[in-house]
Amino acid sequence: MSATLELAKQLITHRSVTPADDGCQALIAERMRPVGFSSENVSSNGVTNTWLRRGTVNPVFVFAGHTDVVPPGPREHWASDPFEPSVRGDVLYGRGASDMKSSVAAFVVATEEFVRAHGAHRGSIALLLTSDEEGPATDGTVKVVESLRARGESIDYCVVGEPTSVAALGDTIKNGRRGSLSGKLTVVGVQGHVAYPQLARNPVHQVAPALAALACERWDDGNEFFPPTTFQVSNIRAGTGALNVVPGTCEIDFNLRFASASSAEALMQRIESLLLRHKLEFAVKWTIGAQPFLTAPGALSESITRAIREVTGRTTELSTTGGTSDGRFISTFCKQVIEFGPPNSSIHKIDEHIALADLEPLKDIYCRTLELLLT
Repeated sequence: MSATLELAKQLITHRSVTPADDGCQALIAERMRPVGFSSENVSSNGVTNTWLRRGTVNPVFVFAGHTDVVPPGPREHWASDPFEPSVRGDVLYGRGASDMKSSVAAFVVATEEFVRAHGAHRGSIALLLTSDEEGPATDGTVKVVESLRARGESIDYCVVGEPTSVAALGDTIKNGRRGSLSGKLTVVGVQGHVAYPQLARNPVHQVAPALAALACERWDDGNEFFPPTTFQVSNIRAGTGALNVVPGTCEIDFNLRFASASSAEALMQRIESLLLRHKLEFAVKWTIGAQPFLTAPGALSESITRAIREVTGRTTELSTTGGTSDGRFISTFCKQVIEFGPPNSSIHKIDEHIALADLEPLKDIYCRTLELLLT
């Protein structure tokens, strides 16, 4: 059994449902000590964060990842216990197998191999680990970045081990992500009897044309790296539960995934202006979940692209699709952030898995990227 597979299986046995870490990071910290890594705990409000570093000079190369996983769902729906790693055929099953304990195992083993082969490498290597990526992400990576910034440390290159591949390992890497803007809209009407609509004001009826207009709005055209901004309603709530009552309020949850061609502030202003044009009595509670970020082509993207080609023979595609990641926090502090990991077809699903054939190439790509940048 390869060292990468062995460590991936070991990490899966830890029931680290967010925000729990369940000892994963302590295990990694102890493992990295013999190859010269110091360990620092930057935990916050029950979230476990660890900063591991070897070296004191620039350039600083960081592997970032999370040890927490999403809840597995009903055990009876899984073919095997989600926290007992199972190899069936040529596939490793378990919660976190793809997102992202295999990536963590791969970059830990890659770092060990690189240091043993290149003890006098340039610069420094660090690992940034959190148990709050799958949760609110308020006490995880962002806290480590704040701590590093406060004491004047810097990061030159960061590879986040998110599962970015689509059909085959290495076919896609992320060089940015869209922003996320959520709104909780409350439209106020007048409750009444459905038989006397002239004495009531139905907020569902009032907001419907505005929702149709929002759904049809073209927010921007995107740009070279980002698709156009999108708007989606996720929840609508109204009524008392009785069939003969006009509701007094209607609550609507919506989200925009926005390109760097738009700002959160401009989008909020446009939406509120549209609601006012429809003469609604309303209030909106806004949440900016993430600002968009983009890493321009440079040394890091070129190195990992070359490493993927050398190891797999594939030509990778730069992409900014998908949800948010902790790259959004690191990008405020590091100009070159790339996300790369295994295929993502089973992430967050029942019977999450990774092909055994992807584990060693994933580790080799991480190791080769280190060689290209630090030797």
